[in-house]
Amino acid sequence: MEMSQKDKKSNARAKVQAFGGFLTNMVLPNIGAFIAWGIVTALFIPKGWIPNKEFNELVSPTITYLLPLLLAYSGGRMVGGQRGAVLGTIGTIGLIIGSDIPMFMGAMIVGPLGGWIMKKTDKFLEDKIPAGFEMVINNFTIGIIGFVLMLFSFKIIGPTIQVANEFVTNAIEALVSTGFLPLLSLINEPAKVLFLNNVIDQGVYYPLGMQQTLQSGKSIYFMVASNPGPGLGLLLAYSSFGKRAAKRTAPGAIIIHFFGGIHELYFPYVLMKPITILGMIAGAMTGIATFQLFNVGLVAGPSPGSIFAYLALTPKGNFLGVIAGVTTAALVSFLVTSVILKADKSTDDDDDALTLATEKSKAMKKEGKDILNNTNDVQNKSYHKISFACDAGMGSSALGATTFRTKLKKAGIQDVEVKNYRIEEVPEDSDIIVVHQDLFDRTKQAHPNTRIVTLKNYLQDPVIDELANEVIEHKK
Repeated sequence: MEMSQKDKKSNARAKVQAFGGFLTNMVLPNIGAFIAWGIVTALFIPKGWIPNKEFNELVSPTITYLLPLLLAYSGGRMVGGQRGAVLGTIGTIGLIIGSDIPMFMGAMIVGPLGGWIMKKTDKFLEDKIPAGFEMVINNFTIGIIGFVLMLFSFKIIGPTIQVANEFVTNAIEALVSTGFLPLLSLINEPAKVLFLNNVIDQGVYYPLGMQQTLQSGKSIYFMVASNPGPGLGLLLAYSSFGKRAAKRTAPGAIIIHFFGGIHELYFPYVLMKPITILGMIAGAMTGIATFQLFNVGLVAGPSPGSIFAYLALTPKGNFLGVIAGVTTAALVSFLVTSVILKADKSTDDDDDALTLATEKSKAMKKEGKDILNNTNDVQNKSYHKISFACDAGMGSSALGATTFRTKLKKAGIQDVEVKNYRIEEVPEDSDIIVVHQDLFDRTKQAHPNTRIVTLKNYLQDPVIDELANEVIEHKK
């Protein structure tokens, strides 16, 4: 049956959401490091609160080396586990040394690329490594592929990304110089409500912002899509002129949105009355124009987009402009949305409308997560993933996994994933974890809801044979 146009659009949106979710999962674990760098920048650069020549030396190496490498490590690990993280980081150091700009975009490409290469390589080798040679082959595999990827990143990927980055930077700087930067709100605000905000922030504005901050000590790019003002104005309008459930729930949503920084709270209110997106766009454009007028910026990406994060990352001399931008954005959004709500004479039950909008909002977000986690494609099997674990995740567990995989292969079982991991890194979707009996307590503490099988010997143990027979009988 041919997919309808609506289904195609939904699927495309979900894929973009999944991409945004992937970027978010790469960036969020490292936000603390970005904030630490932002604080050092705000305090110690020549234009900072307490300029310090010695501490200022921390700024450039941190943004050049530490932050991109953390992104690469996280991206590689998401795709290819610990080994993928190492390979992605090796490739990224080639990018960094071969370029003249902070390689955030490059790290977010090469990190996952290294993870993907490692994943495919391990898949290719998993049935071909003789028992007892796992550690040697695994280590040399990373070393050799990492050597090639490092050189390729240094000579090819790095210069290519630098050219692309300069093109995008020049295009946006041209937009800034013409005064048309507020027009970005025409894209940003509808995209945010469709849960594409992570694609915009983590994929485009934050990397550009970090690069500009290194040169100027601040950047307006951190604020073009993260301003909490428009959402505040929308929710205030609903608190004043909304109906039934919308009016009752909006005040609580204000606290979580504005102070907690969770912008998703206002999305259902826009989806309930899509025309209110005009208020969001008008508010966001006003905020950006105000930021430009005062020539202000932040020193790092405010994540979450809370007013507290905004103020904490505001550099010296920028507080008036930052507060003015948030306030004017909220005021304009409130006025426009209020006019829309007051002009709405419909008698629809807002309780039902808000419920439907909330469910729609959750469904759209779930679409992205489903694709990201492949939950639509993975059947609920009892034995689809069996993980062998040990202290380091390489020696004894690799040997046990190879032995067990061989037993299944001889029985003709091909659809069971058998891999080895460090105990704390065993995937949460594992059906069974196999460990040495002395590691049971540690494994149970790390994975309390997963079935654990213990053995005494990874090579020759009756438990291995019993488990193999159990799987084989189930698959018949």
